Amino acid sequence: MSKRRIFLAFGAGVVLVALLAAPALAQNAATPAASDRVANRYTKGAMPPDASATATIPNSGIEKKIEKIPLPDFVNADRTDTAVAKQIAPGAAGVAPEGQPMDMESSVKRGLDANPQMQSARATLSGAEESRRQAMANFAPVGTVSYTFQRTDAESIGTNSQSLPGNQIINSMAGTSLSTTRTTHSRQGYWQNLYQLQLTVTQPIFTGFKLLSSYQKAALNKEYSTANIDYTELSLIKSVQQAFLTLLQARSNVQSNKDSVARLESQYKVAQAYYDVGLKPRLDVLQAESDLAAAEQTLLSSQNTVLVQTAQLNSLLNLPLNQQTNYVGGLNYLPFTMSIEDCLNTAYKQRPDLYMGVKSVQMAEKDVKIAASPLYPQIQAQYTYTKQGNSADLSLRDMSGSTTPEASAVGVSATLQAWDWGSTFFGMQSARETVKKLQADLAKLRLDVGYQVKTCYLNIQDAAKRISVARTAVEASKEGFRMAIARYQAQVGTSVDVLTAQSSLTTAETNLTQALTDYQSALADIYVAMGMRNLNLVSN
Repeated sequence: MSKRRIFLAFGAGVVLVALLAAPALAQNAATPAASDRVANRYTKGAMPPDASATATIPNSGIEKKIEKIPLPDFVNADRTDTAVAKQIAPGAAGVAPEGQPMDMESSVKRGLDANPQMQSARATLSGAEESRRQAMANFAPVGTVSYTFQRTDAESIGTNSQSLPGNQIINSMAGTSLSTTRTTHSRQGYWQNLYQLQLTVTQPIFTGFKLLSSYQKAALNKEYSTANIDYTELSLIKSVQQAFLTLLQARSNVQSNKDSVARLESQYKVAQAYYDVGLKPRLDVLQAESDLAAAEQTLLSSQNTVLVQTAQLNSLLNLPLNQQTNYVGGLNYLPFTMSIEDCLNTAYKQRPDLYMGVKSVQMAEKDVKIAASPLYPQIQAQYTYTKQGNSADLSLRDMSGSTTPEASAVGVSATLQAWDWGSTFFGMQSARETVKKLQADLAKLRLDVGYQVKTCYLNIQDAAKRISVARTAVEASKEGFRMAIARYQAQVGTSVDVLTAQSSLTTAETNLTQALTDYQSALADIYVAMGMRNLNLVSN
């Protein structure tokens, strides 16, 4: 009786193996038709998970059993929050209620229009223009009007001569020489009001080149501020493009992780079904469940990265942080045909920070002339008109006191500082050393610009090579995963082989996404390093 049971069990096993091996062989035969799926996925936008990469189950009784096997609780819990699923969906599923879809170019334009950095740079330019006008106005004559009131309270002492008639009679009778007069003193108090209106016009004639150098410095500062707007634009373009590419990378990683979860869910159900019929050990189920949990954690992390990058991009574009903006785009290969010599020549001509460095040196040279201005005579012309009286309306109501009703004066003055114990000389030396420092900084900046361009150029070549290798690795990993599934279903492979192949496939897809992101990031970097505004990274 026991021999008969063993024989029946053996026969059922042979039949089951044959049924499982047939679809696996058909799956391997269909491999060439799907050789370009990954390439199409990264060049034409995100595609649904690859159904052929999942486990193929024969149409038998075990297939219905697999469909009825429930997934672990942590998988089901992740699928219940529809609000989160709607937020993390790649492409945001249609037009967002906040506005139309925004690609990289429109996002950069929005950032240039609304980001506070640009407003700050424009305000700086406006301030520089006002400073230039101020320096120009200093050449014109300066008029000063003053109105003063002065009250004087004083006491005057008078001297009077009084005659002495008695002494005169005695002198005439006796022939004496007595004094015939006597001096007396009197005190009298008085007050006086003085109202004065004065107009003074001062015209600088020569200030030791201080006014001229100050105006030239203000004009250079305006040019510096104009270049600063260009530099701020390039910095903002780079920030928006990098954030946009990081968002696309995060969305691609979400899709790749969803594919990985789908494959692991299928493998978990297959392992559970085989375990239930006694064809596989419990260890296969535990391994599949463990890898599925790890994939779920990676998926949740990548979904959170999408939300974080969306908030960062909204911040750069001055949009509400919680707005689900419909950013659209893909990680594509964009050709770059410029040579390293062309890149360097373009950077040396167009980099705004190099232009700003030149203007900084020129402004420092003007500071040297300003510091040396006390060594020259200071010449100015002055005209003064004065009207005064003893009433508030500058009229003379009485003739008491000495008051000049009107007076005017014209003069030219020249002053020269005799010594200041070396203060002017030391100031000149300090300004000259500042010029040397800025010249050295400019030379270093030029070297840094060349290094940046060279580094970005090499990064483009490196990423381009990695894209080709990564695409080959994806196709090889897909084929390896299909073969591992087929071997597992034919019971000639282990669950570890399937899980390892699935992990390799996920890693290969992630590497391809990273290579495409690095390539476009290098493009964004080199355009900014050359001082070019390429909003969509398309080569002209």
